[in-house]
Amino acid sequence: MIILDNHFHVDPKNGIFLEAVKQFYRAGGTHLVVVYKSAHDYGFSSAKAEDFMKAMDFHIKLVEKINEETKVRAFAVVGVHPAEFDYLARRRGLEYARDEVMQALEYAQKLCLEGKAIGIGEVGRPHYDVPKEIWDASIELMKYAMALAKDADCAVQLHTESFTEEKFRELGEYIEEVGIKPYRVVKHFSPPLVKVAEEVGVFPSIIASRKNIEEAIRQGNRFLMETDYIDDKKRPGAVLGPKTVPRRTKEFLQKGLFTEEDVYRIHVENPRKVYGVDLEEI
Repeated sequence: MIILDNHFHVDPKNGIFLEAVKQFYRAGGTHLVVVYKSAHDYGFSSAKAEDFMKAMDFHIKLVEKINEETKVRAFAVVGVHPAEFDYLARRRGLEYARDEVMQALEYAQKLCLEGKAIGIGEVGRPHYDVPKEIWDASIELMKYAMALAKDADCAVQLHTESFTEEKFRELGEYIEEVGIKPYRVVKHFSPPLVKVAEEVGVFPSIIASRKNIEEAIRQGNRFLMETDYIDDKKRPGAVLGPKTVPRRTKEFLQKGLFTEEDVYRIHVENPRKVYGVDLEEI
């Protein structure tokens, strides 16, 4: 049985790295979407585009190491976290930060075009209060990342503030403006608003708490599951632990909350639609 965690971080500096991947595997997990964390977390500066590019290259090497040294098949997603843009803008000014992040996002697109990554992310807007000019610039950068993903025909994973039905519809307006295929857009850390996301065309990637997944599956099986595992020894198991998605999937299947068709849709068909990757062949 294929089981994918759609948003998983690794951190050899601050976390347990391969041990977390092995825990995922032992629990029954088979595939991971491993998302870029931050240049700072990886031990790089974050003062210019080249720093983010070096951090992305480092991230690609971490994913390669997972594929070489574990039985899990991992895929990379690379980008610039909105908090990194905020930090740089406050230090060096808005225009400077915007230009550097745009260059870095173009490099993320290049990695996708080269087949080293399957998506741009996590990108978007901060989940905390920021000055209006940083908020507005973050939206423009989010749309720029979506435009780059459109041109590369790859996915984009979005990090945002907490979402509501209204905010999903706002995102739909951005998607229509940019012209990206809506199903290539993943709302990471999504609430279980499966029907609304389907109306907009976005794919929700839902934190795999029992409550969230119970609500999601009542609305349908057009979603992905994630832990947003942070891999930080100071916060073990945050946001959810590495075993959660395989354990939750098997639990729901055993209890009859998932059918075998649901599991196949969530972990095989939906990722194939979003990323253009057939996990049955990999």
